[in-house]
Parts: sequence; structure tokens; C-alpha cells
Amino acid sequence: MNATASNALAVRDPWALVPSLGNLDAYISAVNRIPLLSADEEASLGKRLRDEGDLQAAGRLVLSHLRLVVSVSRQYLGYGLPHGDLIQEGNVGLMKAVKRFDPDQGVRLVSYALHWIRAEIHEYILRNWRLVKLATTKAQRKLFFNLRSMKQQLKDDAADGQTHRNTLTPAEVQRVADELKVKPEEVVEMETRMAGGDVALEPQTDDGEETFAPIAYLADESGEPTQVLESLRRDRLASAGIGVALDVLDARSRRIVEQRWLAVNDDASGGMTLHELAAEYGVSAERVRQIEVAALKKMRKALEVMA
Repeated sequence: MNATASNALAVRDPWALVPSLGNLDAYISAVNRIPLLSADEEASLGKRLRDEGDLQAAGRLVLSHLRLVVSVSRQYLGYGLPHGDLIQEGNVGLMKAVKRFDPDQGVRLVSYALHWIRAEIHEYILRNWRLVKLATTKAQRKLFFNLRSMKQQLKDDAADGQTHRNTLTPAEVQRVADELKVKPEEVVEMETRMAGGDVALEPQTDDGEETFAPIAYLADESGEPTQVLESLRRDRLASAGIGVALDVLDARSRRIVEQRWLAVNDDASGGMTLHELAAEYGVSAERVRQIEVAALKKMRKALEVMA
């Protein structure tokens, strides 16, 4: 074993290679100074981790690939998320790759780790880029992470000079769909989702002026306790309450109320008129109206007691 390999394998505390740092630039500078491993060194450390569970070997493998995470994370800065957070998520993916690394497969760790690093960064972006998750299926994720770059490429290739145009033409939508093997309507939907931004529910100004935020018109009052109780009370009065109120009336008053307010004929013409009821009982229409008014007062009192 050469001297370089001996030094690499003899590090008792590999994490000491990265000093305590106060900012991201210093961290990036430090990890770029960590020496890379040769194929033999990497295989030896991988076997120690796999066969002996040597955590020092795992730490050395992780440290030697931290610069790879920094490089990959730079590809995702266009999503507006903190670079430090992207690196942190990528480091999680790197550690997962090291844990599963098998040196006998004949593949260098850098090739194996790329998948895990990107997977963790992708998941972080999907969780945090919007309040509402944009992509849930594998095809949607592929579309999400390729649409931005493809739109830029199509814009650069455009010969019509319409550099101000931000949306895809139907032909461009079809081209993206064919290349990514998705439906054109899925391309249009994802483009619309990505173009929209989050809207704060609460007012964001602290200057004391009145502002109109979505919280003012998105409130659902149907579940508010007093509204629920009022709705239950109204339903009870409209069903069982009517029967109770009618029971307090004499037969004539009840028939008059039922014919005037509750009867519905097949032709939707309603019940009997005042004059029809007056003729039936041999009294004047005015008398029927007085009986009706008195009966409704009795019913209201009965409903008030029930309420």
C-alpha cells in the first residue's frame, strides 16, 4: 500500500478534515481541499465499512465526496432555495449511498452516489418550492425538473425573435411532450402550475393600513359552532316543529293554515284561496283571513317554546 493510501486509511477522525466554519463559502472552500481517494483506497474503505461496520471508513468516504454534492447542488439554484439547504439534503443522499455501497460491484462511488444525491435534492425541492405539492407521480417529477431547462432551450432556438414570450406554443408543447413521453395536456398543466406563485393568506404589511387578503373571503363559516347550532335548530323547526305547531290549532284553523301555506297541488298552483275557504265554511273571506292570522300567532308561540 502506498503512502497516500496509508495516510487516507489511517485518519482516526476523518471529520476533523472539515474545520468549524462560519459561512457557506468557507465550507465550500474547505471541502474542495479534501483530497480525493484513489480506486484502491475507495475499495479498501468500502470493504472495511461493509465487513466490519467501520464508521471511520464511512466518514472518510463521505468526506472525499462532499465536493461532488456541492457541484450537483449548484445545478438547482434556479429554484430559489438556499444553497446551503440544497447541499445539506445532497449530503443526506451521499450518506445513504455510502451506506449501500458495495466495492465488489466494480463501480466507483461517485457514479453510484449521483443518483442518491439528486434524489434527495429533488425531494427537498418538491417539498419546499411551493406550499402545494406540484409533482406526485414519477412522470410529473420528470416533467417538473426538465420543463424549465427545455423552455430555456426552446427560447434560445426560437427564430421569431419573441424573446418576451414566456409560454410555450402548441408546437413547443408537443415537442416537449414527445421528448419526455408525456401527454401535451400534462405539459400545459405543469407549465401553468410552475408559473403561478404562492399567495399569503394573511396580510403581509405592518404599516397599519387595511389590506384585503384571501383570508377575508376564504373563511368557511359552515363549521363555526354557532352556525352549526343555528342550522340544526332551523332544521328541527322546519320538520318536527311544524307538526307540533299545527297540533295546537283546532280543526278549522289547521285546515285553513294547511291550505293557505302548506298545500301544493300537482299543477304547483298551491292550496285554496280565501274565497274558496270562505265558501266552504259559510263565512266571509275577511273572517277566514282573521282565523288565519290568529292561527299563525298560536303556531309562532308554540315554535318559540320549542326553540
